[in-house]
Amino acid sequence: MAAMVSEKDAPLVAIIGAGPAGLAAAERMAAAGLAVAVYDRMPSLARKFLMAGRGGLNLTHSEPFERLVTRYGEASEHLQAALAAFPPSALMDWAQGLGEETFVGTSGRVFPRSFKASPLLRAWLGRLAASGVTFHARHAWRGWDADGRLLFDTPDGPVTVAPAATVLALGGASWPRLGSDGSWQALLKEKGIHVTDFAPANMGIRVPWSEPYRSHFAGAPLKRIALAIDGVRVRGEAMVTQEGLEGGAVYALSKRLRRATQDGPARLLVDLRPDVETDLLAARFSAAPRKLSFSNLMRKAAGLAPPAAGLVREALGPDGPRDAAHLATLVKAVPVTVTGTSGLSRAISSAGGIAWSEVGRDYALRGRADTFVCGEMIDWEAPTGGYLLQACFSTGRAAADGVIARLTP
Repeated sequence: MAAMVSEKDAPLVAIIGAGPAGLAAAERMAAAGLAVAVYDRMPSLARKFLMAGRGGLNLTHSEPFERLVTRYGEASEHLQAALAAFPPSALMDWAQGLGEETFVGTSGRVFPRSFKASPLLRAWLGRLAASGVTFHARHAWRGWDADGRLLFDTPDGPVTVAPAATVLALGGASWPRLGSDGSWQALLKEKGIHVTDFAPANMGIRVPWSEPYRSHFAGAPLKRIALAIDGVRVRGEAMVTQEGLEGGAVYALSKRLRRATQDGPARLLVDLRPDVETDLLAARFSAAPRKLSFSNLMRKAAGLAPPAAGLVREALGPDGPRDAAHLATLVKAVPVTVTGTSGLSRAISSAGGIAWSEVGRDYALRGRADTFVCGEMIDWEAPTGGYLLQACFSTGRAAADGVIARLTP
């Protein structure tokens, strides 16, 4: 039999999920005077947030708001109000209030000076605890019992909780070992809530490299390139991997790459010298001494590093034409066959989740006025660059505002 938290001790608001969206909601509601308890199935809090900070915590982006909103694609209209209520400037002020001054990098991305997530998280959890928020680790949510109470599995047995309102902040389905495995979707589908199946976002792609190219260049960067698919072109960098490509330029096209490979292989074009015109490259190839080896020709005439030159050789094959015009055209548009995408377990984020048709303007679930949702468990996706965390913070606070409006006079 499940242990029941007494009404005297029951939290006014239960938040399920201790990632940035859930913690942002907790902070907002605690500041409004609500009693808040946060439940998470993992033994420690915000594990994915800490992982995101290992390479430098990219909190948000400094570009103009009108441009930032467009980064969320089809979900931009739904997210605009939440983003406007808590924009990048507010997120930067919030971090500074926790003792973590931020700075804007050359790409416009915003980072804490410490470049780490752990100092910020420690200060944040300390502030939440001081405001009365309680935390309950190793509490795996199992839905609602017959009386509508929240049901959790814990090391000490089942526990039920009957809050006045619930905020679901359970995340998406990427990096499941850190806590976001998407298992909650079955619980909501049972209640008739439409949930779009999860798919990898900001993920690597699979390319059938030849064994020589894979063995020589896996782990090597392709710098200052441009990628294009279906008429959309982005500039950036990529990394050659054992199974294909990953990196910022690939992530920026993740939605299009995912859709393009749904029915079979797709062709990605790689411009290895986006700042040099084709005619100029052709002239350089024509003027180069014929005695040059292929690698030296690519290096001296086109300025290509070995991984990029190897990509040209990969596309040419042993019998491809090597006249100046063809080589120049190839350097500007190396065709790469993409056979699929990396799985959810290695994707930075996920697409899919609760359909927007199920989410009210106050972030309450339709038909469940006491249950609110936020963060990556809603169906939106964004490229890397700070946009993911920004929307998690903004929607967490928006869901909190919905709860506050419902529970306070």
